[in-house]
Amino acid sequence: MTDANTTPATLTVQGADPLSGRFATPGDIAISQRALLLAALTVGVSSISGLRASSAVLACVAALRQMGVTIEQNGDDWRVHGLGVAGLLEPEDALAAGQSAHSAALLMGLMAPYGFTTQFGKVPTLRGDATAILSDSLSAIGASVERRSDGRMSLRGACLPLPVRQRFETPAPTAKTALLLAGLQMAGAHEIYESVATQDHTEKLMAAFGADITTTPDEGHGDGVTIRFVGLPELKPQVLSVPGDPSAAAFGVVAALIVKGSDLVIENVLINPLRTGLIDTLLEMGGDIQFINQREIAGEHIADLRVRSSWLKGVRVDPRHAGAMLDDIAPLAIAAAYAQGETVIEGLQDLSGPDDDRLAAIAAGLSANKVSVTRNADSLIIAGEGKVGGGGRVRSGGDAAIAMSFAVLGLASRHRVSIEDAEAITASFPDFVATMTQVGGHFPPSKGR
Repeated sequence: MTDANTTPATLTVQGADPLSGRFATPGDIAISQRALLLAALTVGVSSISGLRASSAVLACVAALRQMGVTIEQNGDDWRVHGLGVAGLLEPEDALAAGQSAHSAALLMGLMAPYGFTTQFGKVPTLRGDATAILSDSLSAIGASVERRSDGRMSLRGACLPLPVRQRFETPAPTAKTALLLAGLQMAGAHEIYESVATQDHTEKLMAAFGADITTTPDEGHGDGVTIRFVGLPELKPQVLSVPGDPSAAAFGVVAALIVKGSDLVIENVLINPLRTGLIDTLLEMGGDIQFINQREIAGEHIADLRVRSSWLKGVRVDPRHAGAMLDDIAPLAIAAAYAQGETVIEGLQDLSGPDDDRLAAIAAGLSANKVSVTRNADSLIIAGEGKVGGGGRVRSGGDAAIAMSFAVLGLASRHRVSIEDAEAITASFPDFVATMTQVGGHFPPSKGR
């Protein structure tokens, strides 16, 4: 058994007892980040519990401290001493955004209204054309983003920021959030239109902190929304509990569906309808998933999920549906491997790139474990047989979601599965192995350890 907080470089999985008990879901990364950033703009002290201590969230903590925000941790309680709207200080050194492109993008939005230049260290690019959309969106309010050939970035803030007037004809959740954080610190009324509604955690949290913000759906049958908000509000400190990350809960859900005899409760899961694409698909595949103990916190709906092992069937996932759950494609592929029949997942072109080809890594991992899979430029076709032989060695490439997904595959496969570069799990879900072991998973020491 591995240490509770450290995952070995090579993780070995050898089956599981029927999974039972309660699977503790770590806090949602997106909400953790936004809660920290908005708390920094209040006047007073906010208390945040359930914060996800992932590398991306800790990067936000470090960056806010560089901007003069005092953040204290006492166990599960994080106390953020806000400096007020537009009260952040100019950092003396490059902001510590870590290796999270998303964290860097949010920080750029936060700093865009300030009339100085903020330096960032080497930051990966966002998925697809999201980096270009972010740069164009910030340029529209008077800020400018520059990426050097070595991957380092800088943001020159707007000396006289212009009101936010943005239309997103294609989904751009990261750029939208950056503009929301910028507009909060700029005088006047702001408006953002999305032709397809994307994750609305920032909007809900802004309202919880006291901002004047409304979201109006398109009239008729459109999927778009118009977001209107007023800048320079007096945000109020809050006491918040961060709900569990549905993308982290996915590993417990899929594991319970495919390990025979399982009856597992996945606790404290965010069930925001814009984040439940995987759960919706698993229900379509025949998964026995019940929503129990439903409640609401800071405008977000939360539930515990009771999941029992199920006979799954293959489905077709269209590009629009798949595009809304790209972070959950790896665990979905594992469920498809154990389903009866063919599963086709389309619209995956953003997972395939020269520097980060997750689509190829998923396909290779399935093939290594005797699952019939066809990978095209923008799709996966998985021929499920209801069972998986296993016995393969998976190269995760340092992608925590891929490493955890194939660990789940190994819980139900006939032969043991080994995952390379599994230490990436520690930065994302430090208690993953301990949590899975507690509910019935088997993780013997790797040979040579």
